[in-house]
Parts: sequence; structure tokens; C-alpha cells
Amino acid sequence: MRNIKLVIEYDGKDFNGWQKQPNKLNIQGTIEKAIEQITREKVELMASGRTDSGVHALRSSGKF
Repeated sequence: MRNIKLVIEYDGKDFNGWQKQPNKLNIQGTIEKAIEQITREKVELMASGRTDSGVHALRSSGKF
């Protein structure tokens, strides 16, 4: 197992929030599918924060 830190920004207007939900477009599921296509490994993201439906996320100005 390996840990990879992702810093992401997104326009959430077409999504139903961060968390995976059955039969709804969401950020977590979309990113997990993209990573799986690239790595051919099943992944599960753990977020330090979540957003509600229609909300956008911008990277904070802090150092990473």
C-alpha cells in the first residue's frame, strides 16, 4: 500500500457533493475512478474536508 497526497480544486456545480452516493455524480467517486484507470488499482480516498452539493473547492493559500 502507498499513500499519495492530492491537492485538488474543482467546480462542483454538476456534482452532488464530495462523498460517494449511490447513483449520484460525486467528486470522491469520480476521482477514484480516474486513479483506478491510471494505476489499474482499486483506491479509496480519505478526505480532510468535504463539500456539499454545488459547492466549489479551491486550494488554500497555506504551504503544502
